[in-house]
Amino acid sequence: MGWKINFRCLLNGLSDTMNMASKELAGQVALVTGASRGIGEAIAESLAARGAHVVITARTAGGLEELEDRIHEAGGSATIAPLDLTDGDSIARLASAIAERWQQLDMLVLNAAMLGTLTPVAAIDGKEFNKTLTLNLIAQQALIANFDPLLRRAASGRLIALTSSVAREPRAYWGAYAASKAALEVLVSSYGAEMRNISTVRTAILDPGGTRTQMRARAYPGEDPQSIKDPAAVGDYVAKLMIEGFDSTAFHALPKVMEKA
Repeated sequence: MGWKINFRCLLNGLSDTMNMASKELAGQVALVTGASRGIGEAIAESLAARGAHVVITARTAGGLEELEDRIHEAGGSATIAPLDLTDGDSIARLASAIAERWQQLDMLVLNAAMLGTLTPVAAIDGKEFNKTLTLNLIAQQALIANFDPLLRRAASGRLIALTSSVAREPRAYWGAYAASKAALEVLVSSYGAEMRNISTVRTAILDPGGTRTQMRARAYPGEDPQSIKDPAAVGDYVAKLMIEGFDSTAFHALPKVMEKA
């Protein structure tokens, strides 16, 4: 892989918008996966608005560049890191780059995922199922493994993984995606239990509920997008958790409709 991490960090004067937001996360570094759109994008903006430097990843740079520009225009700071999460070597190189630049990682948000085809279990395509598990589960373990040392170096490392209600409430035709998310919940909860008594690292699992994203539109094409919440509400909730802290293995679920935090 030939990508290069862009360490452009412009410390602009704070805009009126940023002055309205608290800076409880100033001096902290966050890594958000799947940040080019939807919930990941909203989480990155919300953390940056509260003073964190956000390292934003996605497969391509396009959406990340637009997000980085918005964050900088609002007075925040961000680093672009185009990344194929199915490439373990790329994850390792990103961890090394972050370690060299900041020595630690305060916050890790595991958001990137793929829906795959909604189909009966007996009809699941093996190749696509393998791809879904690779991104939604195996890549997440690789992220945890590579960033574990950096989370431990932080005063209070925090990891939040995004899940779905189908991981706990089986639903027809959602078997492949649900299985990947159920396994992710167990994986992250196990890591949290391991960390509880030996470090300050804490983990949480967040079910964002119905949210206005491209993935949601694919899954529910007939749904009125205005009947569900904007991703910004999820972003603000994640920032609130990062600021207030949480117990390891904590589970949080958001309602379908809610006001911004």
